[in-house]
Amino acid sequence: MLAAIDLWNPHTGLPIPAVLVTAFLLGMVHGVTPDEHTWPITFSYAIGAYSVRGGLIAGLTFSLAFTLQRAIASELAYLALGRWLENPTVEAWVYIAVGIAMFVAGRYIRTRGQVFHLHGLKAHHHHFEEPPALPPQMAFWHGLIAGWGFGAFALIIYTVLAPAMHSAWLAWMPGALFGLGTMVVQASVGALFGHWMRTIRLPEPLARRIARKTAGNTLFFGGVAFTIAGMLSLVFPRLSDFAIVTPLHIHNLHTLGLGFLLVMVTVLVVGIGTLGRSIEQAKRQLRP
Repeated sequence: MLAAIDLWNPHTGLPIPAVLVTAFLLGMVHGVTPDEHTWPITFSYAIGAYSVRGGLIAGLTFSLAFTLQRAIASELAYLALGRWLENPTVEAWVYIAVGIAMFVAGRYIRTRGQVFHLHGLKAHHHHFEEPPALPPQMAFWHGLIAGWGFGAFALIIYTVLAPAMHSAWLAWMPGALFGLGTMVVQASVGALFGHWMRTIRLPEPLARRIARKTAGNTLFFGGVAFTIAGMLSLVFPRLSDFAIVTPLHIHNLHTLGLGFLLVMVTVLVVGIGTLGRSIEQAKRQLRP
């Protein structure tokens, strides 16, 4: 069975055990590589949770919904609806839907608890009015929406792995195993992000506020970026085909296109940028 595992170009006619192992391992690769349908959302919710437990819950909740969606889509692909799922217009509309959901979640954080004053270490506690934490159900809805995005991983599931199950009663399993593989990674990453925020050497109320400010900015501006990308893709369909080809035979890293750009803008520029600037500003204010 191990000889049949090919994560780059799985072939048709695989035995069912090989199909399920391939789907799970592809899910893990999907969770590790920079994917616009997972990383911006997991990063935002995990950072905002400000704890290992909260980050783990955020990653699990999002991935659980993603797993449910992929199982449904896998079944639909088996029932000959895969061509509809492959339509590039669907990806553009998913970008818009994800963008709107991110924007709403980001605004939820940014419009509450904006008071931030610091008058010395001894009296700082009552001057922090924290932005609210995002409820887990928001991450769940994000997962359901984002899962409809289409890419190399979805193409393999819908056109190779799901048809190999030879039964409508089992066709949901490749999507579900793919989602579970993604869940293992994303939950771990969420916990790491949450732990990372706890290691910042700042007063806890301030560090927690910075974490939620970072989450709010990432979701708010990331939502704007996703929505614009979706609208431009509808107006200029060739935009979805633009990609820089790399020598890496790893999906999400072999071709760097619009999705990769969205990950970089949302997570690296907005998310990490907000976090770094906020930490430096806070440290300057805390200096005697």
